Amino acid sequence: MRLIGVNRSPYTRRVAITLAGYGVAYEQRCVSGFGNRDEVRGHNPLGRIPALVLDDGETLIDSGAIVDHLDERYGGERPTIPRAGAERRAVLRVAAMMMGACDKGLQAAYHRNHTPVDKRHQPWVDDCTAQMAHALAAVDAMVDPAAPYLLLGRLTQADITAFVAERLARFGLNVDTAAQMPKLYALARKLGEEAAFRSTEP
Repeated sequence: MRLIGVNRSPYTRRVAITLAGYGVAYEQRCVSGFGNRDEVRGHNPLGRIPALVLDDGETLIDSGAIVDHLDERYGGERPTIPRAGAERRAVLRVAAMMMGACDKGLQAAYHRNHTPVDKRHQPWVDDCTAQMAHALAAVDAMVDPAAPYLLLGRLTQADITAFVAERLARFGLNVDTAAQMPKLYALARKLGEEAAFRSTEP
């Protein structure tokens, strides 16, 4: 099994953490959509990461679809997204907010970093950053500091996606999550000590 993408990408790291959490052996080809576009397009016509090349040669794209496969194949009775019911909806809701926050954060970062200075539209960057911050704040309000994980008392995609979104906000957009979302910041720091998170550090 081969993971295509760099763990600086929150989407790739989401998959890497899930693989590591399940104890799945894999190789990683650390390429980016910007620096290695042609190679990435060989796995995903969109030129986006991540892609996961399975042992039989089938290639999966999009972090959500990849996680769905990993849950089906390795999740047993404790997949990172529950299989049905209110628990499934709760985890999917957080994951949707946090992946949406990553989308907005990356739009802001890309505009800031790849648009000529005289063409930048700061209100757009500010709006994207505010959308990300509001989503992070909503998850911050859900965190119980006494609980080991965000939901269900175990590791789920709610935790994994919240972790990668908080990291992107803090390191990619200089959002002071320690001050603005202190409970989420503390949860991310705690998760970062777990093997699946530590082993995938960029």
